[in-house]
Amino acid sequence: MTDTLTRDAPRGAAPAATAPDATPPPTTAPPALDDFLDGVLAERVERAARHGHEYRRLWEAATEAVAGGKRIRPMLVLAAHRAWGDPRPDDAVRVAAAFELLHTAFLMHDDVIDHDLVRRGRPNVAGRFAHAAAARGLDSARAHDYGDASAILAGDLLISAAHGLVAGVDAPAPTRLALLDLVDECVFTTAAGEHDDVRFAAGVRPGRDEILAMIEAKTAAYSFSAPLRAGALLAEAGPGASDRLDRIGRSLGIAFQLRDDVLGVFGDERTTGKSTLGDLREGKETLLVASARGHADWEAVAGRFGDPRLDEAGAAALRDALVASGALAQVEALIDRHAAFARVGIDHPELPAALRDDLRALVAASTERRR
Repeated sequence: MTDTLTRDAPRGAAPAATAPDATPPPTTAPPALDDFLDGVLAERVERAARHGHEYRRLWEAATEAVAGGKRIRPMLVLAAHRAWGDPRPDDAVRVAAAFELLHTAFLMHDDVIDHDLVRRGRPNVAGRFAHAAAARGLDSARAHDYGDASAILAGDLLISAAHGLVAGVDAPAPTRLALLDLVDECVFTTAAGEHDDVRFAAGVRPGRDEILAMIEAKTAAYSFSAPLRAGALLAEAGPGASDRLDRIGRSLGIAFQLRDDVLGVFGDERTTGKSTLGDLREGKETLLVASARGHADWEAVAGRFGDPRLDEAGAAALRDALVASGALAQVEALIDRHAAFARVGIDHPELPAALRDDLRALVAASTERRR
């Protein structure tokens, strides 16, 4: 990334919606899923060409953004559907693909909000179009505007495509409408969580309950709860199964995001692949910080929190304060509590045995300390 395309005031690391890609999916994604996604996106690239080279490039960039993920949300859809007999395998792949498109769309919008031009070590959609605009002679500000607009539009297009895929499910009308309502509520709730996260980053000091509500809305709902419920809905598993999966998914999502926040400060970068300075430099309002605020040890070093020039020595002082204040212990206890809630739900005999096994493995992978 050239100096002319460096943001003046980046918020820092990508937010919570990106986090669950660190967790392995319950099983390996079937080739049919990627084949279906490839076909959907290739058709749109071809259609886009009729509207000019730049629009085709936009869809090509969206296609590249969809590639390479771990497919966690689609795999949860497929695992839940398969647990109740896999009655509509083609439609299950269709719904699973819709959740991958939603996830990619949310990442694109997150990157714009966070002023990030890179994802997974490569230029993201915003970065790709900003770089291209700069190469054509646009100044930095105008190049950024073009990159941001491109990423916003690409994300909107993928959200629309996700709704279209679900609308095309060949299932009884009540099932199809319930799936559409679920996807609509998923987008609605995730946006509420994202809006709160941006508000907190703007300087609002949230309380513990506000942070937990934000995590539940922004991460747990669309990454865990909704995909599990979608698979069960498509298999017509019944409202009891959907309600149970919703509770499991929300507890699992909260536990996962809290673990991710802890690893963002205390993790081993060689293991997690995530910087342990980014969240502290950004001044990210996590439950760790909310739990420490007001304690003498934290207040003594709080001036370093949110300093974009924070070095490792300053970060170590902040970490020591998070430990001394009891904040780390409190968050660890809450992770254990929500993981336990999830396990209680998973162990219910109403859930098929294979799904219980998948979900137990997911709880372990999502909450292990890795530090």
